[in-house]
Amino acid sequence: MMSAIVLLHRWLGIAFCLLFAMWFATGIVMHFVSFPALTETERFAGLAPVDRGAARIPVAEAVAASGVADAVRVRLIQRSDAAVYIVSGPSRVRAVRASDGGDASVAIAETALAIAREHARNRGLDAARATVVAHTDYDQWSVPNGFDRHRPLFRVALGDAAGTGVYVSSSTGEIVLDTRRRERGWNWAGSVLHWIYPTVLRSNWSLWDRVVWTLSLLALIAAMLGAVLGIARVNLRGRRISSPYRGWHALHHVIGLAATMFVLTWSFSGWLSMDHGRLFSRGQLTAAESGLMNAGPDWAAAALPDRQPISPSAREIEWFAFDGAVSRRDRVSLDGQVLTREGNAPRDGPAGFLDMREIQSLAARLASGCGVPAVLAGNDDYPAQSAIPGAPVYRSRCGDIWFDIDGADGSVVQRLDASRRTYRWVYGALHTLDFPFLVAHPRLRDVLIVGLCALGLVFSVTGIAIGWRRLRS
Repeated sequence: MMSAIVLLHRWLGIAFCLLFAMWFATGIVMHFVSFPALTETERFAGLAPVDRGAARIPVAEAVAASGVADAVRVRLIQRSDAAVYIVSGPSRVRAVRASDGGDASVAIAETALAIAREHARNRGLDAARATVVAHTDYDQWSVPNGFDRHRPLFRVALGDAAGTGVYVSSSTGEIVLDTRRRERGWNWAGSVLHWIYPTVLRSNWSLWDRVVWTLSLLALIAAMLGAVLGIARVNLRGRRISSPYRGWHALHHVIGLAATMFVLTWSFSGWLSMDHGRLFSRGQLTAAESGLMNAGPDWAAAALPDRQPISPSAREIEWFAFDGAVSRRDRVSLDGQVLTREGNAPRDGPAGFLDMREIQSLAARLASGCGVPAVLAGNDDYPAQSAIPGAPVYRSRCGDIWFDIDGADGSVVQRLDASRRTYRWVYGALHTLDFPFLVAHPRLRDVLIVGLCALGLVFSVTGIAIGWRRLRS
């Protein structure tokens, strides 16, 4: 039995020592540099004030013109070429002109370039030398599935000192992603390697999922076999612990013993990062819950912006289905909005965010036995945040299922059943050390993550040296 473990660990170690070294090294980079994304702050800063008079058709007509039969959200924004309604459903998103309901998708590079330039100017970026450099479904930074509804994308290089690139959705004409030269450079040494994220593989999500899940599992098995051997080969001489090996093997044994717990938990949680519903729930609403959440919005209840006063500085108006009615929010700043309920179920005047009574009413539709919602604290063990700074996130506990609902726009931020709560600890806490105490002390967390990954890297280097010698012999 032991000889089989030795043999299996030896060849799995040779096969995966470089991969382990890469994961530990890139893990350090990823802790400080995240994958490129357009933040809500950046997106909102790029919006122009809405021209109220440009919206000449009602929301219901825009929804009908879009062809999105299951629409749950409609936004009115001002693009450089026109005011447009963005109609969103669970699977599709479409843009129609607010003046006549015509198709407002973007098919011409000049239109995408004008939109990108205006976005850049609104954010105070230099766009004088902006050019469209690509019109494609995928590139290295736009491979995540969240962009599927917007493909193909126009990539516009602003030509500024930071090497900024912005991506324009062909479906809606919105800016959906931006990247910078420094960010891209560090991600080649971080996320791209760590996630095994080359475009040719990641553009096929199911293939990428199977490949990385399998590699992660084999790496975990190699680590577990190594832990068994490492502990079995320890020599005990009184109170002293020694290794029977010499040279690189001894170094690998001793460092491995010191790093065993971290290597095992990090490998295990890394494998779980690819779970995607295999062992744990995904934290998403069920089909029945989603149906209740977005049931039959009466878009005819949504009034034209010019018939209901809004702030002249509003940069985005959104209508959304919530608890069987249509609500509207006028966003006047990143952290400021006015929320109203339209139609036959008006609220008690405008407000900034949804209140507990409204959240409790929705939760009761989603599940039975719900308690009084509570505003989620910043130091909660199961954190969730609104995209709007300062907006409350309400947690409604309905028996074993918890719903975290964004008070800004009524969306369910996360659905936590027992499986998902367990996953939060066995993946999130173990892999990124986001234990509440460490999150409250970020410098200590930084030191621990860098130190442990560095220890894992040194351990992997000893494995590389041993593997190289074995292959040469």
